[in-house]
Amino acid sequence: MIKSKGYGVQKAKGELQPFEFERRDIGPTDVLLDILYCGICHSDIHQVNNEWKESAYPMVPGHEIVGRVARVGADVTKFKQGDNVGVGCMVYSCRECESCKDGEEQYCKNGPVYTYNSEEPVIGGNTYGGYSNNIVVNQDFGLKIPDGMDLAATAPLLCAGITTYSPMRHWKVGKGQKVGVVGLGGLGHMAVKLAKSFGARVVVFTTSPEKVSDAKRLGADEVVLSKNAKEMEAHADSFDFILDTVSAPHDVNRYLSLLNRNGNFVIVGLPIKPHEVVPNLLISERRTLAGSEIGGIKETQEMLDYCAKHGIKADIEVVPIQKVNEAYERTLKSDVKYRFVIDLSSLPK
Repeated sequence: MIKSKGYGVQKAKGELQPFEFERRDIGPTDVLLDILYCGICHSDIHQVNNEWKESAYPMVPGHEIVGRVARVGADVTKFKQGDNVGVGCMVYSCRECESCKDGEEQYCKNGPVYTYNSEEPVIGGNTYGGYSNNIVVNQDFGLKIPDGMDLAATAPLLCAGITTYSPMRHWKVGKGQKVGVVGLGGLGHMAVKLAKSFGARVVVFTTSPEKVSDAKRLGADEVVLSKNAKEMEAHADSFDFILDTVSAPHDVNRYLSLLNRNGNFVIVGLPIKPHEVVPNLLISERRTLAGSEIGGIKETQEMLDYCAKHGIKADIEVVPIQKVNEAYERTLKSDVKYRFVIDLSSLPK
């Protein structure tokens, strides 16, 4: 077994505190990573607080991991010692179901093994995430970090980046389309950058007037204050695609009416309370309401390579692990532009 140190919680809504635990020894196809950086995703907060009613404790959160290979198993061919490697939301899947065979392990029919808060596939017990000094992962679920990328600013791409990239690729967002992004947070700011790079006309919807200038800095062509009825009505029946990144309760019907005929409204944010939908808003213009997960390993690698080629990275604030609880509080207040990333070198040896 491999001794590990990190920050974890022992119960729902608990404070993240130093926590020592053990990971499995590396097997023939495993790699051991020394973790350098780990992003803080809003879903980490949901999980810590058991807001989705599926949390297991003790828990070490974190699934936006960038590390450096310390050791490799005897049969590893994908990585070598010293390589920079990313680990996203998954660390294993069945490899046998239709989804896995299609390279979409995120939809594994037997359930993907998540980086934390899942059943550890080899030794049992909980999987533990990236708020820690190391991690063991099967080589097939590691991601190559292209040379030259800012490692800290790359970490959020492993969740926020792929969560927005995947649906836009699936629904073929591109040049000549009008694309809306609801919310300008960790997910939303990545959606703006990616949609703009795909050639779309990008409109950001926000409730915060102070975010208008920043949205334009990130690449938005226009910003709509969603509380302003006239600004909303001016865009009726005009969008090809809208990506909803908001995890707080809100009325999606106001955005469905902005889609054109055959337009797509895709949800990637996860509010605690379910949305209420007016069916006529879908029926009247053959609009589609859909959802999307993260991408599979192949698509996530494609996203990283694309971001490296086009100079796309997350806007981040780096914090030491000792300030993780403060970072959670600030995330809930939207007091970050736009993703906290933990520097794990601050973890005591």
